[in-house]
Amino acid sequence: MRLHRTAPRTSPPPHSRALSRTVPRLAGSLLLVLAAAASTVGAAGSAQARSGSPATAVRPLGQVVPAPADVRPAGAPYTLTPSSHIRVAGHARDARQVGSYLAGLLRPSTGYALPVVEDGRHGAKGGHDIRLTLTPGSNGLGAEGYRLDSGPDGVTLTARTSAGLFHGVQTLRQLLPASVEEHTRQRGPWKVAGGTITDVPRYTYRGAMLDVSRHFFTVPQVEKYIDQLALYKINELHLHLSDDQGWRIAIASWPRLAPYGGSTEVGGGTGGYYTKAQYAQIVAYAASRHLEVVPEIDMPSHTNAALASYPELNCDGVAPPLYTGTEVGFSSLCVPKDVTYAFIDDVIRELAAITPGRYLHIGGDEAHSTSQADYVSFMNRAQAVVQKYGKTVMGWHQITSATPVEGAVAEYWGNDGTGTAERAQVAAAAKNGTRLVLAPSDRSYLDMKYDENTKLGQDWAGTVEVDRAYDWDPGTYLADAGVPSSAVLGVEAPLWTETIVTNDDIEAMAFPRLPGIAELGWSPESTHDWNTYKVRLAAQGPRMTALGIDFYHSPLVDWPADN
Repeated sequence: MRLHRTAPRTSPPPHSRALSRTVPRLAGSLLLVLAAAASTVGAAGSAQARSGSPATAVRPLGQVVPAPADVRPAGAPYTLTPSSHIRVAGHARDARQVGSYLAGLLRPSTGYALPVVEDGRHGAKGGHDIRLTLTPGSNGLGAEGYRLDSGPDGVTLTARTSAGLFHGVQTLRQLLPASVEEHTRQRGPWKVAGGTITDVPRYTYRGAMLDVSRHFFTVPQVEKYIDQLALYKINELHLHLSDDQGWRIAIASWPRLAPYGGSTEVGGGTGGYYTKAQYAQIVAYAASRHLEVVPEIDMPSHTNAALASYPELNCDGVAPPLYTGTEVGFSSLCVPKDVTYAFIDDVIRELAAITPGRYLHIGGDEAHSTSQADYVSFMNRAQAVVQKYGKTVMGWHQITSATPVEGAVAEYWGNDGTGTAERAQVAAAAKNGTRLVLAPSDRSYLDMKYDENTKLGQDWAGTVEVDRAYDWDPGTYLADAGVPSSAVLGVEAPLWTETIVTNDDIEAMAFPRLPGIAELGWSPESTHDWNTYKVRLAAQGPRMTALGIDFYHSPLVDWPADN
């Protein structure tokens, strides 16, 4: 999963703006709008009338990321006004929560009051309102889909669930001018193109992983990343909570794990850890953005922080020193000892109790210091513990070399160099019912350098420019190995943090690659086309800038001239 580490860095990296950024520009943002109208998904928008300056032109209805499943432009645009309301109907409490979130997004930049009211209880529906409707009868929208109808009289978002409404809000905000993301009052007008979008996700699992073990990130830092993920309809946050360099979650029954095992990080920093209350805060914040937290406790390898904290977890009873380097595969829990399984039971029990989500990730990768026989024995017992506490087993794809339990999910991190035998092993498990989340390291690993000049990141899986991160199909990625498309549960974009220290670092490596991986997970395969996607991606540039995201200006994308 993380081979060939770079040397540990002992001082903060250069600011991420130092990344290689040769930026070809269009003459102006009007050209960007016209180009976007020619894109496949945005092509329908070319039928819409556009007038005015670039600042006031209406964004084509399909010019969003991820690409919607169905876009049908029609009629005149909607205009948000100072008298507009956000009206909620059906399961009003859940709809109101989404409405309040939307109002919070729009009020700072528009300066409008945008009261959130229940439809029918505060007068008749007025003109220029936004209406959020939850209804079980929204056939075909599933658990996360939505329908957006826009016209001169208003915008209506309809969904079966609050998650669907929330995803619809992300589309609505992208259809408004990018300046709507600013935190100070901006000039309008605030227009949304007329027509209808009907949208459902391709995959149910659309994840991003943040490694908080190599370098620790505080609760506010993680919450900031969650907000950025939500914009692109990511619904799973995989937190890598333990590794050789740090243990990041408090465990009451093994109290030394977090204060001692979490006291360092790569390069020798002070590290840190989450109390259970802080972890619960992350889980709750993610849930408010309709992301499920997937905690990972890596085992039997990547365990030096635990081994250093408790000597009895080592076969020789001697605790190793804390580790601040970047090598992998040298550590292992002691498979024959009973105390190992008491430890695992306690950790998983406590973590499961504070994790409302379905999955608990137990790693299983790079166990180079564990014999295959011991590995199989260990993983069988560890999986049983996860099931005992009511969670679905998730692990890196090496768990397919053991015996994945029924319902287990294997996360595939292989790449073009992965051997035939290993791929066949994954395929065999998939055919036997193991579901796969695809995170190919030479496509979706966000810590891979963009090119040889990139200051941050690694290159053991190669360099990964924006086009390479986007230009692959999860449904057929492992077809040549015999993996059926029905086995693919979704995609994930991991970010390992050997060289990542700040939120600026996260942003520089995640953006703009993460939106493309999010699109692979959400949008129909028929919409996937690099030449049209890069036009829609370019239109995200001003939005990311308005949000303060310090993104990499890939030379493959024609970013607007003022971005």
